[in-house]
Amino acid sequence: MKVLGVAGSPRVEKSTKFALDTCLETIRSEFPGVETELVDLSKMKINGCLDCGTCKKGLSCSQEDDFKALTGILADANLGAVIIATPVYFGTMTSQTKAFLDRCVMLKRNGALLRNKVGGVIAVGGFRHGGQETAIHAVHAAMLIQDMIVVGDGNSTYHFGGTLWSGISGGYKQDAFGLETVKNLGRRVAEVALHMR
Repeated sequence: MKVLGVAGSPRVEKSTKFALDTCLETIRSEFPGVETELVDLSKMKINGCLDCGTCKKGLSCSQEDDFKALTGILADANLGAVIIATPVYFGTMTSQTKAFLDRCVMLKRNGALLRNKVGGVIAVGGFRHGGQETAIHAVHAAMLIQDMIVVGDGNSTYHFGGTLWSGISGGYKQDAFGLETVKNLGRRVAEVALHMR
């Protein structure tokens, strides 16, 4: 089984990718045999959906961009879960994350390929209460439309997902509580995905 992590920040190698790396590393270290893969949208060009209708006829799109390289990964029968990580921009996800989720409509239109896959979300805000939960809810909405099984961080933190604070004194790597929510999300996603198998 594979867990796919999608880093939705436009910035390279910053707090969002660090949070997702931490989450995926927790899965790899605590769930032997579960593969992880990270897709970094900061290094890709993914346009917003045009609703051109091309994907109603199969797993293809009229747009020539980097999303085409992700189609096989997302449609892989071995995929058990998807974790989306996004910074908070104006109280919600980034435009890169939204474009990615909108383009995933092709998976819904071609047999609901994400149905019963587990979904989890990490959000990184500049403040402790900087919109992380509203951003997580927005991504959850897209996951629910895909008929995914949405989980939170469970365990000892019990929230909607991983919530990192990038503005903490000393930098985001010092946010012990936020990193615990990120690790717990990874544990919960892997646990439920394995149970679904």
